[in-house]
Formats: sequence, structure tokens, C-alpha cells
Amino acid sequence: MTVRTKRLDAGVAQAISAVSAAAKKGLGDPALAELVVLRASQLNRCAFCLDMHLAVARELGVGERQLDMLAAWEEAGDVFDERERAALALTEAITVLTDRFVPDDVYDRAAAHFDGPRLAHLVGLIVAINNWNRVMVARRIPPGGYTP
Repeated sequence: MTVRTKRLDAGVAQAISAVSAAAKKGLGDPALAELVVLRASQLNRCAFCLDMHLAVARELGVGERQLDMLAAWEEAGDVFDERERAALALTEAITVLTDRFVPDDVYDRAAAHFDGPRLAHLVGLIVAINNWNRVMVARRIPPGGYTP
């Protein structure tokens, strides 16, 4: 069995945390931020981040219906508004990078709902959670270590 480190350099953790915090603050919508980080964490199969951010989302009052339907947001009807859908589409495009780039129509859709600074913070948040997901998944950190 491969032994994986459970340690993370404090400077690396602080840097990623700082990017996450700045992006969330700049986005200005904590509930939407949690939907974004949850969707990226679903795509990246990061159990630790899912566990943590589900707890945070619930603390912020994100509804159970949105949390339950997040994995199928495109087919969820009016569970998500157009702004949330645009953010989730951008999250998927940046997280998966299927075509090696973010399609213009996905980016333009997000830009229609977020002004320049908020769009920049949304992109920063998506990049930050993808960093966290990869750090946690690479080390196989199990869920349960986060307490609100």
C-alpha cells in the first residue's frame, strides 16, 4: 500500500486559504460561493471538501433542495436561478477543461451576470477550490476533519 503524507506545508495552506477567502469576499455572495465550491468538489470527487462545504452551506442557510439537486443542476428546473446556473456552468468549464479551454459562450454567460470584479473573484474561487480538491484528493484525506 502506498503511504501518503497527511502533512501540508503551512505556507501552501495559508496561500490557498488566502486566495479562497479573498475570492469569496470579492464575490459577495457566500451562499453562491458554497454552491460553486461544492460543485467543483463533486466533479473532483473530494469527500473532505464536500463534507466541509456542505456543513458551511447549511450554516449559511442554503436550502436542502439546492444541495440535493446540485449534481443535476442543469436539469433541476427552477431550483437554481440564471445567475447560479451561469456560475455553475463556469465552475464546470474551469474544473473539467474538456476542450482545453473555457468555451466563450460559458464565459459570456457568466459575464452577463457578474460585473468584471465579481467575475474575476468567481474565477479565483473556482481555481482555489480546484487547488484544495487536488491537495486533499492527492493525499486521500477522508471526510470528517472539519467542525464548524
